[in-house]
Amino acid sequence: MTVDRVRDAYAYRASEYIDLLGSIDATATEDQELVGAWSQKRDGLILDVGCGPGQWTNFLHATGAEVVGIDPVHEFVVDAQARYPQVDYRLGQAENLDVPDASVAGILAWYSLIHTNPSDLGAVLDEFARVLRPGGSLLLGFFEGPELMPFDHAVTTAYFWPIPELTHRLDQARFTVTETQTRTDEGSRPHGAIIARREHV
Repeated sequence: MTVDRVRDAYAYRASEYIDLLGSIDATATEDQELVGAWSQKRDGLILDVGCGPGQWTNFLHATGAEVVGIDPVHEFVVDAQARYPQVDYRLGQAENLDVPDASVAGILAWYSLIHTNPSDLGAVLDEFARVLRPGGSLLLGFFEGPELMPFDHAVTTAYFWPIPELTHRLDQARFTVTETQTRTDEGSRPHGAIIARREHV
């Protein structure tokens, strides 16, 4: 699944997605607690990569974080800028964040890599490693499963990731996993979260 195809699939259903999931009220309390606690430990710029309609970016901004939302879908960025004018949103892609090396304290990628083909994930994680300063932190949210496999997501193909496999990919990109979480909410697919630290080269 190419970046362009994912972008176009979300652009086509942007209004529907915003109405259904574009508010922080649509997120789990446990996730808000995790993301909020993680952000409070970051001393510097946080990138919300794949920010979608911008609800998590605004959530972080409201906690006092210095944060920029980045998304490849023009419709999402325009909507986020209109609803949250006090927050900085930009068009961009996870594979090319267009920020200097080692300039970022944290990256939130909350369900924004779920459509990334496993063969392309290394390039994304390498870009994250490039822009994070040593000791910087990455927080991933994703669909967790016992094996790496695709499934039919409502928008376009997505993937289940086992914690050990994703941990291995992060290790290859010079990250050290410091925390993992899993749960299954009623009526939802299994959820996973990983916090990983960018190591010194």
